[in-house]
Amino acid sequence: MSQVPAARRALAVLRLLAAAPGPLPASSIARALDLPRSSAYHLLAAMAEDGFVAYVPEERRWGLGVAAFEIGSAYLRHEPLERLARPLLRRLVDRTGEIAQLGVLHGAETLYLLKEQPPHHATLVTDVGVRMPAHLTASGRSLLAHLPPAQVRALFPGPFVDRTGRGPASLRELRRVLAEDARRGWAAEDGHVTEGFASIAACAFDHTAHPTAAITVTFRRESRPPETWPGLADRIRAAAAALTTRLAGRPPRP
Repeated sequence: MSQVPAARRALAVLRLLAAAPGPLPASSIARALDLPRSSAYHLLAAMAEDGFVAYVPEERRWGLGVAAFEIGSAYLRHEPLERLARPLLRRLVDRTGEIAQLGVLHGAETLYLLKEQPPHHATLVTDVGVRMPAHLTASGRSLLAHLPPAQVRALFPGPFVDRTGRGPASLRELRRVLAEDARRGWAAEDGHVTEGFASIAACAFDHTAHPTAAITVTFRRESRPPETWPGLADRIRAAAAALTTRLAGRPPRP
């Protein structure tokens, strides 16, 4: 157990360097982590031996090493987000009998990473790898609802595109819709992407309470009247909360 504090300090160094815009002096690392300067130097030297940090002598600063890059690359190869979300989507499909998808923001678009559906269900245009305007999709809006207003404004300078003649047509209208989505904790679109289909989505958050991914359920509009949507949204929100937990994340404060 005596090595646990040292492991935590090493992880804290990695997090600090990962969040910094560039390499940092050892004195800044020691101050940020409340470590004695001598302890910080010993820790950095040990991490450098294993390649997790690297010293830049010309700048007298420390940055992330090749080993940290290798771990990050391995993380991407393992598709952790998809692997963590897939069981949750399959459970949603079993419980709702509808299509469930996982989407992330890619600029001003929603990028779909996963799709699970029951047998013989209608095929949707929003398949894996497809990108759609985020302001038209429930998944995109559930994520946008938790971004700073300035970031939303930068993503949507206008004009606003549409697919079916529906959906937010201006930044003011989008902000109004996003405020309502944030208030109730889920987003819904009705025929904004595909005529006759509606979607409900809720988002999962990372350890900084930043919106990371959205879980969406899509269904034929005629099969589910609007008064049943909050009940369906509760199931989706529960799945998104489970994904947040799997990501070691936390929801934003009210």
